[in-house]
Amino acid sequence: MSQLRFKVVDEAFNRKADPVEIPKERPEKYYGKYVFNRQKMFEYLPAKTYEALCNAIDNKEPLPREVADSVAEGMKKWAIDNGARHYTHWFQPLTETTAEKHDAFIDHDGKGGVVENFTGKLLVQQEPDASSFPNGGIRNTFEARGYSAWDISSPAFILGNTLCIPTIFISYTGESLDYKTPLLRALNSVDRAATAVARLFDPDVKHVKAYLGWEQEYFLVDEALFSARPDLMLTGRTLMGHESAKNQQLEDHYFGSIPSRVEAFMLDLEIECHKLGIPAKTRHNEVAPNQFELAPIFEECNLANDHNQLLMSVMAEVARRHHFRVLLHEKPFAGINGSGKHNNWSLGTDTGTLLFSPGKSRKDNLRFLTFVVNVMAAVHRHNALLKASIMSATNAHRLGANEAPPAIISIFTGSQLAQVLDTVERSTNAELADLDNREGLNLNVSQIPEITLDTTDRNRTSPFAFTGNRFEFRAVGSSANCGAAMIALNAAVAEQLIDFKNKIDARLAAGEQLNSALIEELRILIKQSKSIHFDGNGYSEEWKEEAAKRGLDCETSVPLIFDAYQRKSSIDMFRTTGVFSEIELGARNEVKWEMYTKKVQIEARVLGDLAINHVIPVATRYQSILLDNICKIKEIFDADKAKSLAAADIATVEKLADHMKVIKNEVAAMVDARRVANRLDTEREKAIAYHDNVVPHMEIIRYHIDKLELMVDNEMWPLPKYRELLFIR
Repeated sequence: MSQLRFKVVDEAFNRKADPVEIPKERPEKYYGKYVFNRQKMFEYLPAKTYEALCNAIDNKEPLPREVADSVAEGMKKWAIDNGARHYTHWFQPLTETTAEKHDAFIDHDGKGGVVENFTGKLLVQQEPDASSFPNGGIRNTFEARGYSAWDISSPAFILGNTLCIPTIFISYTGESLDYKTPLLRALNSVDRAATAVARLFDPDVKHVKAYLGWEQEYFLVDEALFSARPDLMLTGRTLMGHESAKNQQLEDHYFGSIPSRVEAFMLDLEIECHKLGIPAKTRHNEVAPNQFELAPIFEECNLANDHNQLLMSVMAEVARRHHFRVLLHEKPFAGINGSGKHNNWSLGTDTGTLLFSPGKSRKDNLRFLTFVVNVMAAVHRHNALLKASIMSATNAHRLGANEAPPAIISIFTGSQLAQVLDTVERSTNAELADLDNREGLNLNVSQIPEITLDTTDRNRTSPFAFTGNRFEFRAVGSSANCGAAMIALNAAVAEQLIDFKNKIDARLAAGEQLNSALIEELRILIKQSKSIHFDGNGYSEEWKEEAAKRGLDCETSVPLIFDAYQRKSSIDMFRTTGVFSEIELGARNEVKWEMYTKKVQIEARVLGDLAINHVIPVATRYQSILLDNICKIKEIFDADKAKSLAAADIATVEKLADHMKVIKNEVAAMVDARRVANRLDTEREKAIAYHDNVVPHMEIIRYHIDKLELMVDNEMWPLPKYRELLFIR
């Protein structure tokens, strides 16, 4: 095995960048080439069909079946013209991945042959069965019916030779079994609620859109090294491995020169993204070695979420073309930064106003404060739920460690906004300053122009930070479906805005003036949500103590964090906003607990195998070599001399024996703990048992294996080490 390690390391270090086929046209010429966007609709659909489809999309109205038939015919012709042979309903089950079942564009022609056919019925709805996906008890395996239905707001696209149609996925009885269904419900709810409040300032507002700009962090590992690490292959992270002497402490990788192999991969990925309509814009080295980031231009939330799900599958395929493997696990390597997927979220009206942007008038700034303060109130009310929405077995390794925000939800506002909030809270007759009166900063360097300061700095330790015209939900994990966090956030804000509007209406009905009513309600919300506001260092132990005193949710056990979905406040909020029924919520929690258990279970099995069948045999062989050397020393030298010469080897043999003893005992105890946990009745009980009784054994096993890695002869160690995995160029 050690010879294989040296072979794959040498292969990885000597691999050159593969050439990328760069289109001759500029990006604007091939952007959206494989997307059935409005340009393609206009080209391939009859005028009346195009008008009816655009109207349905813009006004969120159902599409008549006869129009669907016409759309299907045009979509099929476009797809075939671009090389597609199959079509599929592309949906997002509760596995946090995407799913698809391909069907060919063929039907019997009645003469013994086939014709290419695609109808509105096939476009609008299918029965993919898909009974084996996690469902939390909503479906039995023998009850196979599950339906997928076309989401007209997200354009179809061609991936490979298949027309992919974004759809929702629901059970036979109508419960959602995916992320898209509740996300669309949450977006509709926040649209209605935010529109009602926005009309207090501008009666012309008809709709409010939620926008999302995700930042996708990821690691790249050479595929040969990846294949030599069973833990990476099966779990997405290294379950063992002593940190490299050099990792990220010099901070030389962050924003550094992109390695040529990686740049070739990034360019190839960007071209594929642009052809699929994913507006990939920013790329750079991240903090940890072999860690990188891709970020797109902001888009409407549902479309942005679809694009992120599509990106994760596309980048895996492109990486393999360049002999890489993408690691989307939140913490693939211990001791260095993990990977997040920062969700930059905002609300904007159909009149072009970003609701979280300050303006130049008192009215604009009152509108700005109204929406910002209501978001703060929503996050305060549901801070435990928002934490549950981003928590997972994988993200738990990242939060609170190496630059990731802590597992305590708080909001960073920055000093200027904090001062305004404080003024509104304390003042009896608040005069709202012009928040966009930004201060200039003169650096006294002739080559550098005057810099305009933002109204807020950034706080990397904040899980939910206000960053100028949006909120950045930094706690979302890199492998997660953004939908989970966006469902909870948009629904919580919708509930808060509905409550706020009702209170304003009551004040107006009592004869109070609008501005006075708004300011008084804002003052109440600022006071009520004050505990969620924290602009300090979220990494500090002092903050954990302070957060507990403030009454914020400080739970660290993943299975117990999921309980937030079952709180009465969460059930009521999701029900009143129409996002989840109580049955759907209960089912999702069952899935969350089940997925947690299965992921830890897989890791425990892999770690046990590696420990007993890879590490222990190698350590034993090395121990035998040392014992043989000790015996030979005693044969050659006199007793005193031999004792002196063999002392170091004897000490090493004893340490090896001690570490191996602990590893064997802990693996046996871990297996016993799994057996006990597996016999428990409920998914929640199993998840808690795995968290409390299995994971601690895994941590001890890893500690002792990592100690052995430093002791055993380098030429004998069977697995690629961190210094070999993390510094491929």
